[in-house]
Amino acid sequence: MSDTDTDLLLVRHGEAHCNIAWVAGGDRGCTGLTPRGREQAAGLARALRALHAARPIDMAYAAPRLRVRETAQIVCDELGLPVAAEPRLSGPDHGEADGRPWADIIAEFGGPPADRPEEPFAPGSESWSEFLIRAGGCLRELTELHRGQRVLVIAHGETVEAAHRLLMGVPAVTPLPYGFSVAHASLTWWSHRWSSAGSSRWSLVLHGATDGFHTIRPSRENRS
Repeated sequence: MSDTDTDLLLVRHGEAHCNIAWVAGGDRGCTGLTPRGREQAAGLARALRALHAARPIDMAYAAPRLRVRETAQIVCDELGLPVAAEPRLSGPDHGEADGRPWADIIAEFGGPPADRPEEPFAPGSESWSEFLIRAGGCLRELTELHRGQRVLVIAHGETVEAAHRLLMGVPAVTPLPYGFSVAHASLTWWSHRWSSAGSSRWSLVLHGATDGFHTIRPSRENRS
């Protein structure tokens, strides 16, 4: 096993029209980034350059929805990286709720999907736990595939929670008494680090950062 740190860099897409309208932005409801969202993605791409220069990103993956693909193109063009589409990173499948206002969906379901994680919140939709299992499984495979490398995942805010649950060992069916706020076009960074004693574990370096992270240089933890 390599003793080189594995970095999982997670980027949420920029602001999208479905976010402003507060509608379920599935394959039908997603109509892409707003002008502000494009500016956010461009700003993040510039901020990522120093991180990429200090330790190059080995591979980039993007979820398939339009707002994510547009974000990925802006970011990866700036970094000179190819990007691979990964369908398993898609946001939750909203079923018949796709494109509908979230206020109506929540009212009909009796709360947000995460409140009853094992129940589909609309006909044909994924339950919250089904999404977490799918996305978490994909992230697990990617970190194993790219062990000892730096991998960039451009996806959704929900993907960040899936990563947190996976790497903190929180089951997908467990309702949480707290949430994770993830800004548009922000970076969340997990690093699998080796200590001077030869042991290793995942460490959360950043959550939802939009700037200032270009100066961070994670060092190995000393637990001796």
